[in-house]
Amino acid sequence: MNLAMDARDRLACWSALSCGPAPCGAAHCLCAGETEIVHFHGDNEADVHLTRPLLARLGPALRRSTALRLCPATGWVTVRLETGSDIDLLATLVSAALAACRTHARDDCPAATPPCSRHRRP
Repeated sequence: MNLAMDARDRLACWSALSCGPAPCGAAHCLCAGETEIVHFHGDNEADVHLTRPLLARLGPALRRSTALRLCPATGWVTVRLETGSDIDLLATLVSAALAACRTHARDDCPAATPPCSRHRRP
């Protein structure tokens, strides 16, 4: 099994997350209600939607990690999954995204999640 599937299996058992469709075409996506939180591209990458406000707050610290690629305009962060500690980092980011949704539902958890950088239009 690859690290992306290990991460997906770990996160899929969280009660706040459920499987849902990914507009970008990713095979596996986890949502909080109607809001897409994380999806997986290939064997070693995951995109987590932190939202623009949360990414603005965490950005300075996140930029230090070589495992992350940030997209401040959309709030998405790509996590390169190469080791088990990268799965831990992803789980931490997903937890932060879920907390932002609970705390600041209107600002940090939009009803329509912006598409990730790989979004494919039908």
